[in-house]
Amino acid sequence: MLLWRKNLRLLCCVVFLFGSFQLGAMPRRDKAAPVPGSSAGTVLFTDSAGRQVELPAKITRIAPSGSLAQMFLVAIAPDLFCAVTSAYSAEEAEFLPTALAGLPEVGQFYGAANLNPEEIARIGPDVVIDIGEPKNTIAADMDNISASIGVPAVHITAALWSSPEAFRTLGKLLDREAKGEALAKFCEKALALSDAIVTRAGNNKKAVLYCLGKQGLNVLAKGSFHTEILDWMTDNRAVVNNPSSRGSGNETDLEQILLWDPDVILFGPGSVYATAGADPVWKQLKAIKSGAYYEIPEGPYNWMGSPPSINRYLGMLWMGKILYPEYADYDLYTETAEYYRLFYGYELSRDRFSKLTARGMNK
Repeated sequence: MLLWRKNLRLLCCVVFLFGSFQLGAMPRRDKAAPVPGSSAGTVLFTDSAGRQVELPAKITRIAPSGSLAQMFLVAIAPDLFCAVTSAYSAEEAEFLPTALAGLPEVGQFYGAANLNPEEIARIGPDVVIDIGEPKNTIAADMDNISASIGVPAVHITAALWSSPEAFRTLGKLLDREAKGEALAKFCEKALALSDAIVTRAGNNKKAVLYCLGKQGLNVLAKGSFHTEILDWMTDNRAVVNNPSSRGSGNETDLEQILLWDPDVILFGPGSVYATAGADPVWKQLKAIKSGAYYEIPEGPYNWMGSPPSINRYLGMLWMGKILYPEYADYDLYTETAEYYRLFYGYELSRDRFSKLTARGMNK
């Protein structure tokens, strides 16, 4: 994969190499029903954990296993949801399909103690779909989930570089192959555009800090699960002994931030972007002095993460434009509007785009 990242030049190379690499590993769904060993009107689906799971030949009701899965599934089949992990706020709901409004909340399998298996069983989805990077115990986890709720559960592996194939697999599973292909192609395009920028930047990547929290004194440290695109596209100056695996990052102080003294600071939403320019201590940083500090756009999700999922394709396009405008040969509004149309079913006007990015573009 590292070799592919270094040598990717053209989008067709992305498609070819992803297809070649994933061919033997991606889940399979035989649509011919019935399949020997299964009931009439069902098919056997082999998921990314290597499990053969009997599913309805036509799936009409789905539930996500958690927030990451929910983001993928909203993009490809919002009309099939019969439950959500958690409800959306009014601010988030502006951008999302109305089919999701008012659905019962059933919690998530990982990362929170709010799963309601009785409610999932009562609602009766055809399948619970887990999407993301697998834990070592993923096969046993999926088996246990299926047994506890009386509903089949499947896992589809999806990381930053393999999300295109995950969308293609979801397209086959949910009979949405055209939509899955369109989503996959957008992801591949974003990766190709960003890889071209990284290649042209070479050893001259911008030194960057991602500061978050109410005081701006937490950082997303190099090597964290949450800094994959930050570490790839920039020289992430936040180097600590034990990078946090949490989205809140590692706590630090202004003295350390002054020592790192990055070229650019990215502030998380709700942090100190609005006041940093007038603060006597923050003003000592060259990024603040030069005006090279930004607030990460948000709506319905933080474009850089929280959670770190398909929203990061927007984040990489945004970073490319603000950090390396001389190499970013695309119109950010055009790409963002296409993303919102494909992934949320939302028509993003130029005015709404300007409001979303008001604090996140070059001054």
